[in-house]
Amino acid sequence: MEPKKTEKADLTKKSGLFFNIGLVVALLIAVFAFEYKVADDSNVDDLARNNNVFEEIIEVPPTEQPPPPPPKIQQPQIVEVPDEEVIEEEIEIDMDNEITEETKVEVITIQPQEVEKEDPNEIFLVVEETAAPIGGMNAFYEYVGKAMQGKYPAQARRMGIEGRVFVEFVVEKDGSLTDVKAIKGIGAGCDELAVNVVKNAPKWKPGKQRGKPVRQKMVLPIVFKLN
Repeated sequence: MEPKKTEKADLTKKSGLFFNIGLVVALLIAVFAFEYKVADDSNVDDLARNNNVFEEIIEVPPTEQPPPPPPKIQQPQIVEVPDEEVIEEEIEIDMDNEITEETKVEVITIQPQEVEKEDPNEIFLVVEETAAPIGGMNAFYEYVGKAMQGKYPAQARRMGIEGRVFVEFVVEKDGSLTDVKAIKGIGAGCDELAVNVVKNAPKWKPGKQRGKPVRQKMVLPIVFKLN
C-alpha cells in the first residue's frame, strides 16, 4: 500500500509557477542589462586631447613669370675729335744734290763671322755616325767569348758570382780603344778580366761628325755566366 502525501507537502504542485516566475525575472534582468547605458567620458577626453588642426593641402598653380625685359641697347656716343694740330715746322728736302767725284761715299764692310774651331781632342757621346766594331757587334761579342774562354776567375767560380761588368772606353779617330775602365762591376776578378779583354780588342770603325772621324765614348756590358 503506497503512502499518501498531503497537498501541502507536495512540492511539485507549484513547480510550474516557480519556473515561470524565474523565467520572467531572468528575461527582465537580460532586458535591463541590454538597455542600461553607461556614460562614456573617454570620448570627451580624447576629443579634448586631440585638438590637432589638419591643414588642407591645396595645390598651388605654378606662377607664370613674365619674361625678362630686353637689355637696354645704349647708342654709341659719337665724340668729336678736334682737328689734328697743324705742324708748323716744315721739313725741306733738297732733291737737287749733285754727286760729283769729290763726294765721299762711305763703304760699309761686313766682317765675316768667326767660326768656332772644333777641339780635335773633344770626346763625343752622341755623333751622326756612331762607332762600331768591324764586322758588327756579333763579331765583337764572339771575340769576347773566345778571349774569356777558360779564363773565368777562380775566386768568382768558387763564390758562384755571375753578372755583368760595364766597361767604358773611348774609340779614337783611328779606331783604337783607349781609356778602358770598369764603371760598374761584380768583383772577384771579373772586372779586371773584362777590362783586359776590351783593351786587347781589334780596332773599331771610328765615329763620324760632319763626315770627319771623331773620338767617341762608349759603354758596353761584358756578361759573366758559369756553365
